[in-house]
Amino acid sequence: MIGALVRRERLSIFVELNALLYIGVLSFVAGLAWTASTYSAQWGDAAILVPATAVVCGCFYYCFSRGAPFSTGETPARGLVFDYVLYLGCLIFGVELGYVEYRFNLLQGQWDYYLLASAILYFALAYRFDNRFVLSLGIATLGGWFGVRLSHSTHVGSSLRLPALAYGTIVGLVGMALHARDIKRHFTETYLHVAANVVLATFMSGVFDAPALSLWFVGLLLVSAAVIAAGVRARRFAFVVYGTVYGYIGFSRELVRAVPAATLMLYYFVFSAGLVIAGLVVLSQRFGRDE
Repeated sequence: MIGALVRRERLSIFVELNALLYIGVLSFVAGLAWTASTYSAQWGDAAILVPATAVVCGCFYYCFSRGAPFSTGETPARGLVFDYVLYLGCLIFGVELGYVEYRFNLLQGQWDYYLLASAILYFALAYRFDNRFVLSLGIATLGGWFGVRLSHSTHVGSSLRLPALAYGTIVGLVGMALHARDIKRHFTETYLHVAANVVLATFMSGVFDAPALSLWFVGLLLVSAAVIAAGVRARRFAFVVYGTVYGYIGFSRELVRAVPAATLMLYYFVFSAGLVIAGLVVLSQRFGRDE
C-alpha cells in the first residue's frame, strides 16, 4: 500500500514537472517571437539573431555532447531536461527562419522551403535523439509545407481538403513503413495519431460544407469504423475515441439536416451524447482490466 502511494506520488510529480517544462519552453519561445517582431526595427537584426543563434547552438551542443549513440530502437532516457533542451533549440530555430524571411524576404514566393528545411532538420534530430516532441514538430511542419506546396500545384482553390487527405495518408503509410523496417517502432503511434486526426477532421469538414448524404459523409463513416476497429484490435483506446467522436459529430450533422425540429434534436443530443460518453467510459475500463 505504501509503495503504491509513493509510486503514485512520484508519477504525479513527474507529470507536473513535464507540464511546467513544456509550458516554460513554449512561453519562452513565444516571448522571443514577440520581442523579435516588436523591437527588431529599434534594436536591429543582429540584436535578435545573435542571441537566438547562440541559444540554438548551445542547445544542440548540449544534446550532441550528452546524448546517447544513435539506435534504431528506443534509446534510454537521458533525463527529464534533455528532451526539452532539444525541443527549445528546434523551436527557436523555427522562429529564426521565420524572422529571416520576414526581414529579408530571401526566398520571396518560395518561402515554403523554409518549412521543408525545418521539417528535415526536426526529423533528423528526432530520430537521432529519440525525441517525440521534435518528431511531432517535424510532422506538423511537414504538413504546413505539404499543404502550401500541393495547394499551389493542384489548384484546389481555398479548399485544402485534398492536400490534407494526401498528407494524412502519407504520414500513416510512412509510420507503418518505418515500423515494418524496425526503425524506432515506438514512434509509430505518433505518426498514426496525426494521420487519424487529419483524415477524420478533413472528412468531417467536408460533411459540414457539402450537401446532405455526400461522399464526404460516407467516407467519414467508413474511416471512423476503420479507426475504431484498428484501435480495438491494437488495444489503443485513443483511436477508438477518435473514430467515435468524429463519426458521432458527422452523423449528428446529417441528422440535424434531416430533422429540423429543435426540441427533438435537443433530446437526441442529450441522450446520444450521454450514451457515447458512457460507452467510452465502460470501454476504457475494460481496456484497463485487460492490460
